[in-house]
Amino acid sequence: MIKLRVTDVKQYIYCPRIIYFTYVCPVEKKITRKMEYGKEEHLELDRLEKRRTFKRYSLSEGERRFHQYLRSERLGLEGKLDMHIVSEGEYFPVEFKHTRKGPSLNHKYQLVSYAMLLEDYYNKPVRYGFLYIIPEKTPYPIQITPNARIFVKDVLEKIREIILKERIPRPNQHKGRCTDCEYRNYCGDVS
Repeated sequence: MIKLRVTDVKQYIYCPRIIYFTYVCPVEKKITRKMEYGKEEHLELDRLEKRRTFKRYSLSEGERRFHQYLRSERLGLEGKLDMHIVSEGEYFPVEFKHTRKGPSLNHKYQLVSYAMLLEDYYNKPVRYGFLYIIPEKTPYPIQITPNARIFVKDVLEKIREIILKERIPRPNQHKGRCTDCEYRNYCGDVS
C-alpha cells in the first residue's frame, strides 16, 4: 500500500493535480508568502492556546497535546496534527487554519483524516473535532460521521490511483483556486 500524508487528502480535494505534481511528476514547489505567514501564525497560536481555557470548545476541562505525529498502518496514512484535546475520556482533533472564507471542504476532510488517525492511535472512537479559524478566533465543531470516514477512504483510493496510473487529472473546475496555487506554472492547459 502506498503511504500517504493527511495533507494529501486536503490537497486532492483542493485540486487533484497537486497529487500528480507531488508524486508522479515532482516539481519544485514555490513557497508562497501565504504559506510563510501561516507558519508564523501557528507558532503564535500555540503560545496563546496554552494559556486559554476550554470554554471556546464548549468543554469544561481537558489537556492540550500539540503536534502529535500520528500514523495508521491500516489506512496507510500519517500526519502531524496541530493540536488535540483530551477531555473526560474523549479525543478532539483541532486543526488551525488561516482563511477569511471560513471552514472549507478540504479542511473538513483533513480534520476527519486526523480523527481517523486518532481513533487508531487511542483505539477509541472520535465523534467531533474542531477547525479553528485563526482570523475569526473561532473553533467550528465538525462531526466525524461514518459517511465522512467513507469519503476519506475513497479519496485515499483515488490518490493512490493517480500515483499508480501516472495520469494527470483533469484541470480543476474552480479556476479561482489556481490564482494562489504553488503549482500554477506547471499546469500548461490552465489559463
